[in-house]
Amino acid sequence: MGLQIGNLVPKKEISFEDLKNKKVAVDASQMLYQFLSSIRQRDGTQLMDSSGNVTSHLQGIISRITNLIGKQVKLAFVFDGKPPLLKVHEQEEREYRKKQAEKKLEEAKEQEDEELILRYSKQTTRLSNEIVKESKELVSALGLPVIQAPSEAEAQAAFMAERNHVDYVGSTDYDSLLYGAPKIVKNLTLSTKRRLPSGIYVSVTPELIELREVLNNLGIDREQLIALSILVGTDYNVGGIKGIGPKNALRLVKEYKNFDNLFKQVKPDFDWKRIYATIKNMPVIKEYKLNWKIVDEEAVKALLVDKHEFNEERVDNFLNQLSGKKQVSKDQKGLNKWF
Repeated sequence: MGLQIGNLVPKKEISFEDLKNKKVAVDASQMLYQFLSSIRQRDGTQLMDSSGNVTSHLQGIISRITNLIGKQVKLAFVFDGKPPLLKVHEQEEREYRKKQAEKKLEEAKEQEDEELILRYSKQTTRLSNEIVKESKELVSALGLPVIQAPSEAEAQAAFMAERNHVDYVGSTDYDSLLYGAPKIVKNLTLSTKRRLPSGIYVSVTPELIELREVLNNLGIDREQLIALSILVGTDYNVGGIKGIGPKNALRLVKEYKNFDNLFKQVKPDFDWKRIYATIKNMPVIKEYKLNWKIVDEEAVKALLVDKHEFNEERVDNFLNQLSGKKQVSKDQKGLNKWF
């Protein structure tokens, strides 16, 4: 879902040149959902091999991630562990929404409505254990660190950034701010172009968000930011307090310095203290290795070409980008849309 405070958060566009030789801890689950949702065929179905195995996530990694590696961005991927108990309800809600989308998808197919087929097919995206396993395998084969978080990946990535072991957290939303991430980069793994509903394509560039600037701009501290997020709604209390939006929530956390008094006033139907404690005390591992290695081309090909029938010349071209070799295939143009 993600924390809905975008209108309150100052952000600035940066270039990939600004990220050159910088270490970025990426929330892997968010990235994989992006790939599974966006990298699809015209009829809305995900990319698959001849056996029906989904390969959209692998296409995303080999195209967009090698593109970033070629720009000399040093990526590390953090994977989610066991979700907090408070998140179980949200996961149940997400599964319910997926099943509803599946019903609407079937109706759209019967009506042959391509726009609705694409919309609802994206809403049915699921992240299977096999997809996660293969993603870890391919990321490792590309020589990039894989970190398994004990719980929320964003909390682990934020911890790594706080220790200055990475320069940024790569995320699609603002939740990392609650965990203390000093700097967040958004739009890192998205396609460099986005199609608007009008059909016009616009350029997508990375955006930098700095926690210190956010807090200074809002005139609050991190504890107040957490309280604000609970009012608006987090993954642990989706929807927050009915009728309270970001601006009203900001006013309330400034007016009520004592959180007990604040939540007595708004009368929540959830245990705000439990949510607050969950965010503040999210488990992380303190010992991890951030080693960037050379690409294991044999392992990459074994997974992509041998197992999932990727075109070998195209895979060679992606690998050649990393080594600086000249491309060998003339049909590379067909994959440009994934960059």
